[in-house]
Parts: sequence; C-alpha cells; structure tokens
Amino acid sequence: MQVLFKSRDLEAVRLRSFARQRIRFVFRRMDWLISKATVSLSDINGPRGGLDKRCQVQVQTPDATPVVVTSIARDWRGALDLALARAARAIVRRQQTRVSLRRIGQREPAWNTQPDAV
Repeated sequence: MQVLFKSRDLEAVRLRSFARQRIRFVFRRMDWLISKATVSLSDINGPRGGLDKRCQVQVQTPDATPVVVTSIARDWRGALDLALARAARAIVRRQQTRVSLRRIGQREPAWNTQPDAV
C-alpha cells in the first residue's frame, strides 16, 4: 500500500510519520483491498482556532472507485482518527455489498430446476 501525505501547514507536516503509522495500523487487515491512500491536512480558519482542522482521506480500491472521506475536528489527530475510521467503515461496507451481490448472482432460482422423475 502506497501512502501519500499532503499539507501546507507546518504543524501538520510534523505529523507526517504519525499519519503514516496510523494509516498502516487502521488499514492493516484491508491491505489487500487498498492500493493507495492519500491524506490531506488543512487548516480552514488559519491561526484563529476553533473547529477548523480538516482531514481528507482518499483510498484507492482495486475496482477503481476511490473512497473519499472528510472530517473536521479541533485538532489534527482527532480529525485524522475520525476520517480513518469513517474510511475503514466505508471500505468494509463496500466490500460486503460486492460479496453479497456476487453471491446473489451465482444462486440458481428454484423454478429453473427440473422436477424429479417419478
């Protein structure tokens, strides 16, 4: 899994190694599903404070449809953890629906079977 990190804020750049560790930890069981994960950290209000730390996580899956999740929190770690948790849930949900749709498509309807010869 390739991990990309993007940010213009100096405080956020200091969290680069922490963000990579968190991404690898959260997606460790889904590593076979993910080819690339991109994390973007930005400060919405600048130095004014408040709920203004934004984290956007984009995860590329093998079926070529990316999962993009955005979260806003008071600090960088909170925003990162919230975005990663939401992205993991979205990937699991997408994989479960793919598997269930595949199973439904493979089933044979009961009315297509031939009756037993008496």
